[in-house]
Amino acid sequence: MFTLVFEHPDFLVIDKHPGISVHKDDNEQPLLAEVARHTGDEKLYLIHRLDKMTSGLLLLGRHHDAASQLSANFAQRVVEKYYLAIGTKKPKKKQGVVIGDMSRSRRSSWKLETSRENPAITQFFSTAGGDGRRLFLCKPHTGKTHQIRVALRSVGSGITGDDIYGCETSDRGYLHAYALRFPYQGEQWQFVCPPTQGALWQGEAVQAGLAEWQSPWSLNWPVIAGKSKG
Repeated sequence: MFTLVFEHPDFLVIDKHPGISVHKDDNEQPLLAEVARHTGDEKLYLIHRLDKMTSGLLLLGRHHDAASQLSANFAQRVVEKYYLAIGTKKPKKKQGVVIGDMSRSRRSSWKLETSRENPAITQFFSTAGGDGRRLFLCKPHTGKTHQIRVALRSVGSGITGDDIYGCETSDRGYLHAYALRFPYQGEQWQFVCPPTQGALWQGEAVQAGLAEWQSPWSLNWPVIAGKSKG
């Protein structure tokens, strides 16, 4: 279900495996319960969420005060989040910013609108992913449901294995929470967790791309209109 990445007296960082839900099922959270059994915690607090298909870094609070402080960081948008994805084909543009309101579409899906009243904002880079696919590094500035999945679909490269927005089946949905950077009690914490589960991550082109993106916060990201670089 998970791999423990880092243990702090106030919080845990885990690598959630793909296909594992972080949501409550019948008022229980099996993932949190399993982590607590492993670490000996009586109760853990979910600070943010990942889609079921998404693997990667997940932050958990070990007590109420820490959870409140860490959750406030997300609410204030001072947490930097970086995701990797493998898209099914070459996008309309190799890098840039996707901005737009998101609205409900059919069934469980969302769609990107041209309006910008309360927009989802996602910066991205891409490089060759092998066999006609594309490797993406994404930096979301908002936390909308399915944000990255919808953003990549909007630029013409739905995520491989995504059963809602993709157009190619695979052994998993190829979206991974790759890096986190956040302040806590006067220190800046940063974690990078390369993906391990999924055959396509091991391809030569993907590995070459990952080698260029080992410190995602230091990259020269595409400029968001009205903001400075960063």
